[in-house]
Amino acid sequence: MDSAIDILAEKLGIATSFLDGSKERKKYIVDEKTIKFFAERMGYKAGTEEEIKNSISAYEKRRWQQSLEKIYVVEQGQVEFDLVVPAEQEAEDFALHLSSDKNQVPEPVSFEVINDEEYQLIGKTKYVRLKFKITSELEVGYYDLDLQVGNKHYKTTLAVCPQKCWQNEALNQKTWGFALQLYSVKSQRNWGVGDFTDLKNFAKIAAQSGADIIGLNPLNVLSHDFPENASPYQSISRLYLNPIYIDVENVPEFKQEDMAEVKNDVEEFRQSELIQYEHIYPLKVKMLQKCYERFKQNKNSARYQEFEAYIKAEGCELERLAVFQSLYHKFALQNMGGWQSWPEEYKSPNSLAVKEYAKANVDELNFFKFMQFEAARQFEEASQAVKNSGMKIGLYRDLAVGVGQDSVEVWSEPDLFFKDAGAGAPPDAMFPNGQKWGLGAFIPSALRETAYKPFIKILRANMHNSGALRIDHVMSLMRLFIIPEHLKIGTYIFYNFKDMLNIVALESVLNKCAVVGESLGNVPEGFLEALESKNIYALSVLWLERYNDGWGDFKAPEAYPPRAFSSIGTHDMAPLKMWWFGYDIELSYQLGIIESEENKNAEYKSRENDRWRLLKILDETGVWPQDKPRKGNYIYGEGYPEGIEEAANAYMAKTNCPVFLAELENILHVEKRQNLPGTDRDQHPNWRRRLPVELEKLAEDIAYVRNIKAINSIRN
Repeated sequence: MDSAIDILAEKLGIATSFLDGSKERKKYIVDEKTIKFFAERMGYKAGTEEEIKNSISAYEKRRWQQSLEKIYVVEQGQVEFDLVVPAEQEAEDFALHLSSDKNQVPEPVSFEVINDEEYQLIGKTKYVRLKFKITSELEVGYYDLDLQVGNKHYKTTLAVCPQKCWQNEALNQKTWGFALQLYSVKSQRNWGVGDFTDLKNFAKIAAQSGADIIGLNPLNVLSHDFPENASPYQSISRLYLNPIYIDVENVPEFKQEDMAEVKNDVEEFRQSELIQYEHIYPLKVKMLQKCYERFKQNKNSARYQEFEAYIKAEGCELERLAVFQSLYHKFALQNMGGWQSWPEEYKSPNSLAVKEYAKANVDELNFFKFMQFEAARQFEEASQAVKNSGMKIGLYRDLAVGVGQDSVEVWSEPDLFFKDAGAGAPPDAMFPNGQKWGLGAFIPSALRETAYKPFIKILRANMHNSGALRIDHVMSLMRLFIIPEHLKIGTYIFYNFKDMLNIVALESVLNKCAVVGESLGNVPEGFLEALESKNIYALSVLWLERYNDGWGDFKAPEAYPPRAFSSIGTHDMAPLKMWWFGYDIELSYQLGIIESEENKNAEYKSRENDRWRLLKILDETGVWPQDKPRKGNYIYGEGYPEGIEEAANAYMAKTNCPVFLAELENILHVEKRQNLPGTDRDQHPNWRRRLPVELEKLAEDIAYVRNIKAINSIRN
């Protein structure tokens, strides 16, 4: 018989055991301390046996203590909800009205009332639970529901969802494009980091090359005061853009004489091998401040009126971001612990002190809003260029699985996130020591109590201007591995998978945006099938598409999943040339990730076998360039196989996957990786690698030309 703590854990969605994603599929039993930690964070005391039993009882009564849930997420054609009222009201007359964004006037709908004789005594009151089935046909969308019982009104939100995510017709055929880390783009005109003008210019090159999609890293706003915290997956808000991508010279208020002030610095940044965030971002901010001073001098201009309209449309979310950034700037040097170390009166956006601060610092707040206004304008400009290029899918944006703990999202709604814990991953094939990302993670019950509004806003913000959206670590729709700060390992916390999937599908249809789930790592049984049933595409990566659970031979192209976006690797993996020579193994050994020379040698031996396997599948697929056939085995000091990038790209182009994303790092023979998970920037220059070829020279680069030809020979 399960213990009381196990029963509580099951009700709250706290895994008491789990399998990791390693080759051995090791099983872990979660200790009681960890379970109690998460139960307490969810609002249920679990210190003693009596507290645990009381918490179980409280959980079981919770549905009987509110008339309607905050939201009902239902599928079209199966629109049902339940109501809890005192039993004497079950014979009352019922009237039901719905209103939506399209029709804000409440309209009556037809419905059936089902009484399954469910009763519960709470105190001295007997309650009944009634089920309502709406029989009127409803379009997909969100509705305000008003249920009248006698002379009483009960209100909630109804999310009527489609059966599947939106389908772009282009995905019914094989197409291809690029996976681009925008910050890494090198050009003769940018300031040492890729920007929105680079995106616009790259779109022209990509479209002329035959590409129909451009996959981007997350573009969300990062720390204003610590630009060296450059991970695009550690944003402070997933609702807004990173101002570092603003092309300052494209700001209408910028004047060419301003370049004299920054010319030498910009030239230095352009020549640097690594992106100098700590210098580039402050310089851009300085010049944007100069532009802002000119901008606000003409408050009668059409552009200023557009700015005011933007502020009004964005509302409290933009206001909170600006206040947070301003306060952070104020306290950055005094309080090194982030917003949680601020004076108490500033720890809540709703405090009187924060409101008074906002009133007293309107101009500074407006500068932060101006940067978002300009970033949005330039991103819109780049997005329009992508659309005008004729790409069938267009931009493919990336939604990070979490947000930085030291963020405006957590500051704004701290009760929505797990305190003193962060998202990560257990050990798997790629990361045998597991990963501790430390990202802020939603508390499932708290998220549902908000009617999923924060999740919906994030989806909308990142589906904007997107033909497709990649949901990072999509397993988080079902479960997320969360680790208490004081522990090395945590456990899985389960979310309302059905609700989360349906909301993704609804936003996909409303925004006409296809959805892709990054499903690499520890994938639960049946999970990929659930995604497919909702028309969510999977990700398929060469290094993991192997037999024997990812440890055997590489799969033939026809064995690849037919509903997946594919690529050779990801930003977290070694590019092809680095992989071939095993430079990634040596790097991991030098950093202590591989803990002994014996293990390092074993990794080299395994890599040698994998190189044989890669040559074998490329031979069998017949993808070597005709003018560069394989000349040897390249195993014992024979160097690097000439033409292997073309062969690998052609092999991936042959797969069943409807979309193949080529990586410029592989095309351009890059030998260093963009990101090494589990390391800080003092160990490895994560997110700082610049591409070796300038954008203006890319279309004529021989490696680029040959690889595009190889891909187009199969995909177009």
